[in-house]
Amino acid sequence: MFVITLDCHTGHVNTFLMNELNMRRIVAKFVPHLLNSDRRDHRVQVCTKLQEAVRHDPNFLSRVITGDESWVYDYDPETKQQSMQWKTPSSPRPKKARQVHSNINSVLIIFLDIRGIVHKEFVPPGQTVNGKFYCEVLR
Repeated sequence: MFVITLDCHTGHVNTFLMNELNMRRIVAKFVPHLLNSDRRDHRVQVCTKLQEAVRHDPNFLSRVITGDESWVYDYDPETKQQSMQWKTPSSPRPKKARQVHSNINSVLIIFLDIRGIVHKEFVPPGQTVNGKFYCEVLR
């Protein structure tokens, strides 16, 4: 990569990019994380199996409870202005993963079924979230 230094006003450069090169500044689309092809293929396989289960038993999803834990963070997000890039109309929209978090405040565990939240609670500080802990929460 090489860098060219021009002795001109930023507004002139912006006008040139927009009018002559037909480029626009657009904001990157936030995605939870960027997947590689193996992880994406695995997700497609799991979703296909779930679709088959629902086709064979329409009540399948009403019996499913799922759970997850989520770290609750404190961080300073990048502004939309800071994340903008110059792109041509035919260029794909830029993607980027969420920013790295700075301070962990707490861990939230949540259980859901087809109707919504079944149970939620914050994990006590210092508590390890493992199978044994989940069993205690479910009791």
